[in-house]
Amino acid sequence: MTTTTTTTTTATTTGTTDATTAIHGFLAAVRGEHGTSLVWADDAVLDAVVPNWRMTVRGGRSIEGQFRTWFCDPGTLEELRRHPIPGGEVIEFTVTWLEDGVPHAARQAHILELDADRRIARDRMWCGGRWPASLLADMAAVDDA
Repeated sequence: MTTTTTTTTTATTTGTTDATTAIHGFLAAVRGEHGTSLVWADDAVLDAVVPNWRMTVRGGRSIEGQFRTWFCDPGTLEELRRHPIPGGEVIEFTVTWLEDGVPHAARQAHILELDADRRIARDRMWCGGRWPASLLADMAAVDDA
């Protein structure tokens, strides 16, 4: 039997305070903590690959609205990995949350590019899907087999 251990990580990235502020604001939004306008550039672009779909959202306010829809419930970041790159950061994570009392999870990767003001100008995102507790149990059973 294989046991999978999930660890919540709080990694930090070296760089300017402004860049860290934008990235921390991004991570807060993923946890369902919305409200900072320091995250997205006015002309930011979100290029998102989600199950069976690819979409583009343009403009900081529109992206913020999309994140409010996707990450509307308070969540916890697990398996958080942050990789600094020139001009931005690659972030991988699993986010977990309760939706109508049912545990859910999603696995995502984001390539974030920052503009001259150190706000997010581009987010290339890949999402494996939203998984309710029943599907998470099915996946765990396969892992344990």
